[in-house]
Amino acid sequence: MTSRRLWKTPRAGAINRLRLVQEPLPDLKPGQARIAVRAVGLNFADLFALQGLYSATPEGAFTPGLEFAGVIEELGPPDNSGPVRGGDLRVGDRVMGVIRFGAYADRLNADIRYLSKLPDGWDFAQGAALLAQALTAYYALRELGNLKADQLVLIHSVAGGVGLLALEIVRKMGGHAIGTIGAGVASEKIPFLVDTIGMAPETIVVRDAKRFGQQLDAALKFTGRSGFDLVLDAVAGEYFRPAYDRLRAAGRLILFGSATMMTHASRPNYATLAWRYLRRPRLDPIEMISENKSLMAFNLIWLWDRVEEMTRLVDEMMALNLAPPHVGRRFAFEDAHAALKFFQSGKSTGKVVLENDAR
Repeated sequence: MTSRRLWKTPRAGAINRLRLVQEPLPDLKPGQARIAVRAVGLNFADLFALQGLYSATPEGAFTPGLEFAGVIEELGPPDNSGPVRGGDLRVGDRVMGVIRFGAYADRLNADIRYLSKLPDGWDFAQGAALLAQALTAYYALRELGNLKADQLVLIHSVAGGVGLLALEIVRKMGGHAIGTIGAGVASEKIPFLVDTIGMAPETIVVRDAKRFGQQLDAALKFTGRSGFDLVLDAVAGEYFRPAYDRLRAAGRLILFGSATMMTHASRPNYATLAWRYLRRPRLDPIEMISENKSLMAFNLIWLWDRVEEMTRLVDEMMALNLAPPHVGRRFAFEDAHAALKFFQSGKSTGKVVLENDAR
């Protein structure tokens, strides 16, 4: 039986419970491939799951991680139930994929339906940086937001992994964007967004809770628009209402996270979280009717149980010919705690990735 190293926590509740362990890898089932993992993408879901704040957190011991890239080492028996996506994969293929937890490992067994060949010229870190965050951005913009050409989108945390991919998708679909970033990282992220990504400085909002509405008004004035057609919000908290109030008629706010609930310690501060929860924004459905605005919320992991829909979205998204994702920091596989701490700090630009160079 093949052995592997993986990061595992005995139970949710604290990030520092995560330990690097060694254990056997189960035999391959029909329709599975054994992957030698070369890179693992970090996501906020990893942090929330380790702290026990994620609704989809597994019971008991688990290994975090939703996306990976690597090389197919072995293919399991064929699934003879009919034509299967991924049936053209071969041993030695460079692939990227998603999994419902378990990616923090140097080997794993993956359902071939959730695998895609790594685009030519991409390295493994770029492959591990794409699927979960690009699917989040694409699903929010296309499926829920129904983005159309020339519409204006507000993208929170635009320098992050989802934010940068959302910005590229908006541009590919003929839209325009205003982005926000946190105040503590502005000096590092604004030059990157202006010089590398090509955003106008006037379209970058450094979030200030006390005057956020005024900041949005100034950015809107620069674009010559009266309001936003779409808002992509993974921040929420005190920034939710000013953005919602600036939606145009028929505008949509798409909520897929709440970074204001993130703590910077290993364990959640439940008193602080309870206070923030009690102060969470609230909307009146009756007022929403007269305002002709919509709020939509989603958790992408529900797609993991609907493989046909997920693979359709992946194929549509890949047809946009997205550029390789920006990988801001790369950590060795053994340095998962340092990587998580850095990711938790909010200082990351683009994607944070664990790399395993073992061959």
